[in-house]
Amino acid sequence: MSKSDLLSRLRARLAHPATADEIIRILRIPRLERPTVKRQLRALVSDGALVKVGGRLYAFPRGRGRRAPEIPRPLLTHVVGRFERDRTGQAYVAPFDRRAMDDILVPRGETGDAEPGQMVTVAITRHGASGHAPRGEVTEVLGHVDEPGVDTEIILRKHRIPDEHGPDALAEAARIGASVRPEDAAGRTDYRSHIVVTIDGEHARDFDDAISIERLPNGHYWLGVHIADVAHYVQEGSALDREACERGTSVYFPERAVHMFPSALATGVCSLNPGVDRLVQSCLMEVTTRGEVVRHEMHDGVIHSTARMTYTDVNAILTDRDPAVMERYRELVPTFELMRDLFTILNGRRRRRGSVDFDLPEPEIVLDTEGLVADIIASERNIAHRLIEEFMLLANETVARHLEDAGMPALYRIHEPPDPLKVEEFEAFVGSLGYSLGAPPDGVRPADFQRLVEAIRGAPVERPIAFLMLRTMQKARYDSVNLGHFGLAAASYTHFTSPIRRYPDLVVHRSLREQRQGKVSAERREALEVSLPELGRHASERERRAIEAERELVQWKRVRFMADKVGEVFEGYITGVTHFGLFVELVEHYVEGLVHISALADDFYRFTDGTHALVGERTGRVFRLGDHVRVRIARVDLERRMIDLGIEEILESARGDDGHRPRRPKTPRRATAPGRGRQARSMRPGRRERARRKKR
Repeated sequence: MSKSDLLSRLRARLAHPATADEIIRILRIPRLERPTVKRQLRALVSDGALVKVGGRLYAFPRGRGRRAPEIPRPLLTHVVGRFERDRTGQAYVAPFDRRAMDDILVPRGETGDAEPGQMVTVAITRHGASGHAPRGEVTEVLGHVDEPGVDTEIILRKHRIPDEHGPDALAEAARIGASVRPEDAAGRTDYRSHIVVTIDGEHARDFDDAISIERLPNGHYWLGVHIADVAHYVQEGSALDREACERGTSVYFPERAVHMFPSALATGVCSLNPGVDRLVQSCLMEVTTRGEVVRHEMHDGVIHSTARMTYTDVNAILTDRDPAVMERYRELVPTFELMRDLFTILNGRRRRRGSVDFDLPEPEIVLDTEGLVADIIASERNIAHRLIEEFMLLANETVARHLEDAGMPALYRIHEPPDPLKVEEFEAFVGSLGYSLGAPPDGVRPADFQRLVEAIRGAPVERPIAFLMLRTMQKARYDSVNLGHFGLAAASYTHFTSPIRRYPDLVVHRSLREQRQGKVSAERREALEVSLPELGRHASERERRAIEAERELVQWKRVRFMADKVGEVFEGYITGVTHFGLFVELVEHYVEGLVHISALADDFYRFTDGTHALVGERTGRVFRLGDHVRVRIARVDLERRMIDLGIEEILESARGDDGHRPRRPKTPRRATAPGRGRQARSMRPGRRERARRKKR
């Protein structure tokens, strides 16, 4: 194949940036030709016909340049923004995301019912060119930005997340019905006489995992993880399947969720509600007293959930030993005690092998009746949350090993080892604080990170170091090639436990059933090997989109919560240090703000990269990651959704004896632009825990 032939085939088949191996799979390059194709790809980059994105992905260049952004932005067709009129009466829309484009002019007659100050969606009818502003037509009025729920609608449209389900998908969900038919349960392993329970948050509405457990005569545990059999109802290629694939995941906001499937399915026949028959795919595992799975079975099953338990009630039984709750669930108490015993064994085994577990308290947003933030508190994560997570992790590992041993094409949840250069930078920083990973950058293991996590537990630097450690590591993603999960110290890992809210789990369920039924033809296997890499890339991108949307909305709500606290003083810890200032997280509300470099008026501070510190040239004063500081809320910028802070000690000294702030001497300085800090994730109980399990 010549370079021109390869380029022609790429233009026809390459719809997204891809690695060399993905391109070989997409184009079905014979094994003997693969080295030649890889050389030609590098040559096409040298010629400028392709560009290298992110160091490993090949893509077509945009325009005449030789470089392309890591994720090419599609040409925008709809923009969300604030509708306004200028002094002449000309209507325009100021985009919510100022990076999207300039203000959009709206001609007379195309403004809909929009009033100045309202948030709207505008369809772009003409893109700006040659100095002309873009033009558009108002297609939807969302309301004023302070009205309940409008912020969620804005974020949905900004990130292009579909809210409503299409008529075909809704019709398919309605035809499925609300109950299990006798013919659907026929031939399945019957667990309806077993004690099977769900454990979720108080506000959860969809239950896709249930647990059973018993003690075997040999002293081992027989743990059953029963997952809603969504694959039985959602056929590949159907309208429901196409919509779920496009969405990739459910999205969880503080006041509501945007489900991957219609509610008739997600909270109906595919939800493991108590007291009714439900279809499941079950992973049964025989676990030794050392936490080793020595035997497992995979079944198409049917259950009849004994009880819908909450984390609060299970914790009341296992930790508080609340007499009233224990009496209410008297028959189930031995089951929960058995779960606690197995959890202790499994958690200990996972820690011994080096699985990294930060286990930091996450902020929880408390909303009032109008959907506004009433408070931000530390979320409680009790033994009930932890044991369910441990059982789900074990099931995911077991299913991954099962599929790999069977040679069945599947999607894996992978987490690659960190870049040695990033590890080296991280080690240099923690070394300046008196800590160490105790391993060379190119030979670091998960256990090395876990030992450091335990060493910093309870220290002021725990939270910032933990988040810097997360940034040092790679991001978990989906791939058809099993590369292991570094953070969990697992050789094989997949997502099996949440097919209602994660599309990759549905794909795994289908792979399991096909492998169990022995229906995998050579043609089907080849089709899966071609499609799964792209599916993994798409699912990973959709997951990132959901996380970004969730974080942005939470950050926005936090900023609005602090709007009436300007001038107040709070205790905080430095969570980020950059050349343009300090990011500080408040102890009381877990809210983060920025102390801009210009607010450090007592000296000229320079950023030292290796130690993540700002050092005063004259005084030698150091602001370092993890330092405790007292800060004053200087300004809450609702437009930028940022909180500006000042160091209280510096503000007091700067005011001087006469109450006036002295002028700061000028010095040449390179202009820098503020950036965004870390945005911690939080949401209501139930949704928050599901999101935590989703990220694994």
